[in-house]
Amino acid sequence: MELATHYLDWLIALVGSEAPITKSLVYAVTSLVTGWIIWLIAKRTLTLLEKRADHLPLIQVQKEFFAVLRKATGLMLIWLVGVIWIRLLHMTAFERIFHAILIIVAATPIKALLLIVLEYLERNLADRTETHIDNIVIDLLNKFSGAIVYATAVVIALDVIGVNVMPFIAGAGVMGVAVGFAAKDTLSNLIAGILLIIDRPFEIGDRIEVWSAPAGSATWGDVIDIGLRATRIRTTDNIVVIIPNNEIMTRDIVNYTIISTSIRVRVNINVAYDADIAKTKALIIQAAQLADWILRDPPPKVVVRDFGESAVSLQLRVWIQDARRRMDTISHITDTVKSLFEQHDIEIPYPKRDITLISRHREQQKNVQKP
Repeated sequence: MELATHYLDWLIALVGSEAPITKSLVYAVTSLVTGWIIWLIAKRTLTLLEKRADHLPLIQVQKEFFAVLRKATGLMLIWLVGVIWIRLLHMTAFERIFHAILIIVAATPIKALLLIVLEYLERNLADRTETHIDNIVIDLLNKFSGAIVYATAVVIALDVIGVNVMPFIAGAGVMGVAVGFAAKDTLSNLIAGILLIIDRPFEIGDRIEVWSAPAGSATWGDVIDIGLRATRIRTTDNIVVIIPNNEIMTRDIVNYTIISTSIRVRVNINVAYDADIAKTKALIIQAAQLADWILRDPPPKVVVRDFGESAVSLQLRVWIQDARRRMDTISHITDTVKSLFEQHDIEIPYPKRDITLISRHREQQKNVQKP
């Protein structure tokens, strides 16, 4: 801007800044007409470029981008003509105010250009990545970009006018501390939300354990939203649980799908002591092979875990492709194993007690009859 102002001063000096007011008005009107002609030429040129860009398959050009270019070109011409008018008509007292107003007005096309860049990144970068965190970051920038641009423009405009902005900044800092103490829980959730975005313990679509689910309902669900204040999880009962972010950061997070959607499921099965263990294992593996979502590699495996009070404890270990079918797997294995055990006369034990009743009256009679 200083370089452009220098050349403008040089141009006005050539015209004659000390010229009479009538001559200065003629020069000012001439500059206005010249600026208008340049604007028409620039507008026509940008329109032709926009039409040609639509026919280029390798270049993705948005109409909003050319609209921003038109606004930027118009503001530049307004600035040039305005400075010429102010210098020719000797209204230098209004020059700083003019610059300040123009800076605030220029914040609108700058914000529009920033939104176009963010949209381009979202379309060409975030949508092509496997994670959803990039979309969240870009969405946050979309929400706060306007406030950041306009606040910066106001600060620069005040500085151009000559207003000392340091007291305002200091006051804003003190007010920020006061607001921080008053809304410490909200700020705690906000900071925790930012840490969740950076640390990525889970992403949108991951299935995690829900420790605060209602009693008697499902204890795990899918992450559907990661906000600045709270995270929303939809359980398998279609219940949405909203958990504050600061609470999530202080708990152990169990993520079933962070590495892959495949997990290992364990199913405990008890059999009687007199059962044929080899045959029992074969029947359990047969039950696992009847489900098409259970992986064949690694193959199902049955191990002996323990000798219980009235049963031998076995455990089936299988890998499934989709962690969301964990309960389906347990239910299928339990039902199928019970049917196979009934067909092959394998007992599923339950606790038993043998009770012997002894009559004390008969014992006393036997003792009396003895010689």
